[in-house]
Parts: sequence; C-alpha cells; structure tokens
Amino acid sequence: MKHNFKELIVWERVRLFIVDIYTLTKEYPAEEKYDLVSQMRRASISASLNIIEGTGRSTDKQLANFLDIAYGSMKEVQGCLIHSFDLGYISQNKLEKFENESIELQKMLYAFREKIIKDINENQK
Repeated sequence: MKHNFKELIVWERVRLFIVDIYTLTKEYPAEEKYDLVSQMRRASISASLNIIEGTGRSTDKQLANFLDIAYGSMKEVQGCLIHSFDLGYISQNKLEKFENESIELQKMLYAFREKIIKDINENQK
C-alpha cells in the first residue's frame, strides 16, 4: 500500500517538531554547534526523512523498517534533550515540553509501524 507522506499526521508533527528543535538549539552555547546541536538537529530531520523514504518504497515491509528507524531517531532526540538539561542548556520546563512531544511522536511512529505490520500479516493469510 502506498502512502503520501504529506498526508500523514505523524510526518506533519515531526516537521513542526524540527522547527521547534532548531529554534531551541539556537540558544545553545557556540561550542555545542558541532556536537549536541548538530546531533539533535540531524536526528530530528532523520525522523522526517525516514518517514518520507519509507513511503516511497515499494513494500509495506520496507516502510515498517523506515518507521522503525524514524522511531529510533526520535529516541535519540529525547536522549539529547535529557543531556541538554543535565548540562544546563535547557530548563526543566523546556525539557518536559520537548520530551513530551518527542514521546508523543515515538508513540505515533510505533502505532503506525504496528498498523503496517498488522496489514502485512493480514495480507499474507
């Protein structure tokens, strides 16, 4: 089954999250530009691009794999947020706000992947 990534709510939410991550990391110290800032930005973009790439693949099994990678990228962002808090770059409030959004996106990606896998299994019967 083909999916148009532009019609996926999870992709739109990830897209907005990327903008928020870029805005947040503009406040980080300059010495983090090539470390934590770069890692958080790349991981958030990776989630979006893996959704896009997965929807362009020829099978649902491939899509499920790319959704799994996108899920992992959102976990990576979550970890970077925790480290950002530990290093004093973000407040407790910002950590909670961004971490909650990251967790919500993880849940959405997981649920979408599970739906795809269920569809694959039903079509094999």
